[in-house]
Amino acid sequence: MENKSGNYFGVTYNGNEKLLKLVSNINKNTRLLALLKSSNINAIDRLGYNDHGPVHVKIVANHALEILRILVKRGITPSIVKNYNMGIDDAEVVVTLASLLHDVGHVVHRKYHPFFSIVIADKILDELLSGIYDDEKKDIIKFEVLHAIFSHEADIEPFTIEAGIVKIADALDMEKGRARIPFKLGKIDIHSVSALAIEKVEILEGNKKPIKIVILMTNPAGIFQVDELLKSKIKTSGIDDMVEIEARLIENGKEVVFKKYE
Repeated sequence: MENKSGNYFGVTYNGNEKLLKLVSNINKNTRLLALLKSSNINAIDRLGYNDHGPVHVKIVANHALEILRILVKRGITPSIVKNYNMGIDDAEVVVTLASLLHDVGHVVHRKYHPFFSIVIADKILDELLSGIYDDEKKDIIKFEVLHAIFSHEADIEPFTIEAGIVKIADALDMEKGRARIPFKLGKIDIHSVSALAIEKVEILEGNKKPIKIVILMTNPAGIFQVDELLKSKIKTSGIDDMVEIEARLIENGKEVVFKKYE
């Protein structure tokens, strides 16, 4: 496995040359970096919420690629392969770009941000895909990415495997205070306490189902994050039958199974 690299954005390539070129294009694009920074200005500085910028999207992209690669290993065919006869490497490009751009609509407003995100992403995708695809394939990638971006909220049903993956990956950025449920920074309530309780998130190949997500908590309050967001996003992901969750509580240095979801 190749190492992660890049300036502010990097993913594991696994020999995917298209992904390597894409990450190079991403890190050279100053307009994109401005979008991600501005998303965080609105989310953190003006609303007092948690991170929605460069760190968040890198975490989501790597989680999404982990999930996709396990599903492919277990014989699941990505939608872009099934419907367009394209490759696994193209599916990886789709989940990476959707992870990267799903929150850029925050530069306009948090309300309706998935809609604003697809409007903004439509213009910048041409720049990011330059030199990687011809016009027809570039358009297909764009449309699949826009669908995944719009579908990342819990109440919107995705039509593709890739979109379902990005939806779940977004909710998994919850380690040590990085909960995806917006909570006011510095405020003490169930949202902030539960966010701080998540020690680690692990994405594993499961036994009963292809994907096993393990949530390690230092406090039982962490289960609030799982119940209130992760569970609902998995249920509306379209790939809920491929995922199981196990919440574990760390007690006296040992991991104890606290709750299971199948």
